[in-house]
Amino acid sequence: MKIAQIAPIVESVPPKKYGGTERVIHALTEELVKRGHDVTLFASGDSVSSAKIESVYPRSLREARMPDLYGTNTWTLLNIGLAYELQDEFDIIHDHTAPMSLPAANIATTPVVATMHGAFNRTNRKLFQTLRGPSIVTISQSQVYAAPDINHAGTVYNGLSMEHYPFSDTHDDYMLYVGRISMEKGVHFAIEVAEQLDMKLIIAAKVDPQDQNYFKTYIEPRLSDRIRWIGEVDEAERNQLMSKAKCFLHPVTFREPFGLTLIEAGACGCPVVAFDRGSIPEIIKTGITGFVVDDVEAMIDAVNAIAQIDRAACRAHVLENFSAKKMTDGYEEIYKKLLNS
Repeated sequence: MKIAQIAPIVESVPPKKYGGTERVIHALTEELVKRGHDVTLFASGDSVSSAKIESVYPRSLREARMPDLYGTNTWTLLNIGLAYELQDEFDIIHDHTAPMSLPAANIATTPVVATMHGAFNRTNRKLFQTLRGPSIVTISQSQVYAAPDINHAGTVYNGLSMEHYPFSDTHDDYMLYVGRISMEKGVHFAIEVAEQLDMKLIIAAKVDPQDQNYFKTYIEPRLSDRIRWIGEVDEAERNQLMSKAKCFLHPVTFREPFGLTLIEAGACGCPVVAFDRGSIPEIIKTGITGFVVDDVEAMIDAVNAIAQIDRAACRAHVLENFSAKKMTDGYEEIYKKLLNS
């Protein structure tokens, strides 16, 4: 098949640091090329891939410090527009920029698969329910509950090539949080757990401009020698931190569509303790890869019981169920079904 993959250009593919969606796109693209498909990746110019790369800007927009990174900025619109301008060159278009791209995808003459990487809400749900041309793929079962009456093609769990991730069956007695510092990610709850247990907590995360007030109010005043914020880290440093952490805390406060760091931690043998929100119970297998809990007190109890988790079994479960190969199998099936129909 001739396949177009349309990536956001806020980050490169793969990203240098933060960027879960871009890591997923990279894993999918590389696996599709390995299987003999002719893939074109629409991404920032500093992206690295075995596929052909089409770019409208030489580097990621965040690295270029562009304004309105996640909005309808000129370069993002041009990236989407170029892909659909060239649609006749492809058998299928796989779009990872919805809902922004839905108006173009809705009138495309080439079949479009659009993965929704974010959460459905009252605002964007109307777009998906009205512009029903593209076939929508969700990344968890819980995600689609918030968006009835969309053109739902199926659910494909995110996957990555994690066989090379470092593994350790021992830990250095610290807890870890990785990702983005924001109210919806609940980092203040991770700090509360660390304070009550008097345990070390490493926070390896970025702070976006819109989250500065949250950081200064809820996070910065509570930092100490035992509760450390080390900023945004690259994949190698993050994976090393995960492999040696006692456990990974994920106290999200919203219906998260898919927590990519959960499978990455598990691939390093690091068990996860996460709040029961959205897709979390679909990803974490309680007693095998960690614990799904309701509140801070239950999270504390789970951390105290974390020695029950076999770190090798944790890694094995994640590599079996959330691999790049399994994810690509799911997308190939949807591509073929769409083309055959």
